[in-house]
Amino acid sequence: MGMTHIVDRRLNGKNKSAVNRERFLRRYRQHIKKAVADAVQRRSITDIERGESVSIPSRDIEEPVFHHGQGGKQEMVHPGNEEFVTGDEIAKPPGGGGGGSGSGQASPDGEGMDEFAFQITQEEFLDFLFDDLELPNLARKKLKDTEAFTYSRAGFTSQGVPAKLDVVRSLRGAHARRLGLGGSRRKKIRELEEQLAALKSAPEDLDAAFSHADQIEALEAEIASLKSNMRRIPFIDEIDLRYRQHIKKPKPATSAVMFCLMDVSGSMTQTHKDIAKRFFILLYLFLRKNYKKIDVVFIRHHTSAKEVDEEEFFYSRETGGTIVSSALKLMNKIIESRYSPDEWNIYAAQASDGDNWNDDSPVCGKILAERILPLVQYYAYVEITPQDHQMLWYEYEKVMEHAPQSFAMQQIADPGEIYPVFRQLFERKAA
Repeated sequence: MGMTHIVDRRLNGKNKSAVNRERFLRRYRQHIKKAVADAVQRRSITDIERGESVSIPSRDIEEPVFHHGQGGKQEMVHPGNEEFVTGDEIAKPPGGGGGGSGSGQASPDGEGMDEFAFQITQEEFLDFLFDDLELPNLARKKLKDTEAFTYSRAGFTSQGVPAKLDVVRSLRGAHARRLGLGGSRRKKIRELEEQLAALKSAPEDLDAAFSHADQIEALEAEIASLKSNMRRIPFIDEIDLRYRQHIKKPKPATSAVMFCLMDVSGSMTQTHKDIAKRFFILLYLFLRKNYKKIDVVFIRHHTSAKEVDEEEFFYSRETGGTIVSSALKLMNKIIESRYSPDEWNIYAAQASDGDNWNDDSPVCGKILAERILPLVQYYAYVEITPQDHQMLWYEYEKVMEHAPQSFAMQQIADPGEIYPVFRQLFERKAA
């Protein structure tokens, strides 16, 4: 028996075949992933969501082809040839160069790039950006797409799985079928039984005794036959079975809130803030792949914490010391007042250079472990500094030992480490 082949000829935009484009993206997956990773580090935050232009090395797009070679001996005349005859050698062009002028640029590894380039869309860009990543605890929320569904009762059906069999409804149908099939027989049996009773109660005519007994025997035989037919009607049949039917209805996707906490004290330079901004935007895009509704709460702090808008969060300057616990207390207060964990998936990312008032660091660990982590899906702490760790880092390490599934921490020294650290924080955890 031959295998059936189904060819998908649906057209994408501008008459491009969707199935061919998917095959093409699979084939050059490694090149696209490298281009996307480079774009994350190269682009500004405002245009991180657009597509990307990807170039393919010429050595990777060449394919072997079959063609007819020139066979036998052939003679031909080239029109306009007045300078050369068979056996002449052609001199090099003046200047020692080739006949054309190259427009490409040299590459440091000696391998040039072919001029062929193609564009991936925004959605494809994000798919490659988050390849091999998965939100922590997402399976617990039973979310795989931005659309969620619920099942509701929708009557009964004659086909289904045994787990959804409705016994009462099935027996009711079987009883109705038996009544319908046996109704005429029951009526006939009642009539024959009345005739039989009348014959048995009638006085015997001695001259016609044989015919009287014959009639009784015939009626009894017919009644027995009808009752036998009645017993052959099955008690329950396959057509009687009824299954509960459920239909899938879309419901609003689960909502998420993302808390961005950042130190804006004098020790946090604009470079530190730019690195933090890139990390926050990656987390935001990552969440948006899984949730349709996302709120973002920006909390900045120095010695005191304040909820601000994005512009003030990233570009205002403060001087003075640092008290990290003020931001954690404000976050906990906002969760209690606006974001119930029963209705919201709560994520948080904290960026700091690690500087904190030492007496405050144990307070931060206590608040985080006891009041915040029980409410959130995931909490990520990034320390943006090339220097040695300070007291806050060591307090957070104690927290991570007790909550490795919902808390993670990493150090970032320069912008080039943002993407690897992000992947390390949110890499797919083994089951």
